[in-house]
Order: sequence, then C-alpha cells, then structure tokens
Amino acid sequence: MGRISWLAVVLSVLAIVDLRSELQLLAEHFTWSSLGYAVSQHPLAVTVLLVLILMPRRLR
Repeated sequence: MGRISWLAVVLSVLAIVDLRSELQLLAEHFTWSSLGYAVSQHPLAVTVLLVLILMPRRLR
C-alpha cells in the first residue's frame, strides 16, 4: 500500500464539507432535480470528487 496523498485528503474533505447540506437533502429525499441542482451549484466540489475517484491508483 502506498502513501496517502495529503493533498487528495484535504481536497476531498473540503469538497464534502462544501456539499454537506446538499448531501443531507439528497439522503433525506432523493430526486434527480436535487442531484442536478447540487452539481450545478457546486461544480468545483463535484469535479474534485470525480477526479479523485477516477484518478489512476498509481497517482494517488
């Protein structure tokens, strides 16, 4: 197992904190329009999370 990139950890925590209220709303009552709203209102946080998920394992 490799080292955890602290930059990736910090970016993911900040993205989740930014999306916290929308994630709570989605957990309580999911609708496609609320998901679209969360993505459209927080594009940077969503992009950071997607990049961290899709990033090749050797770069993490």
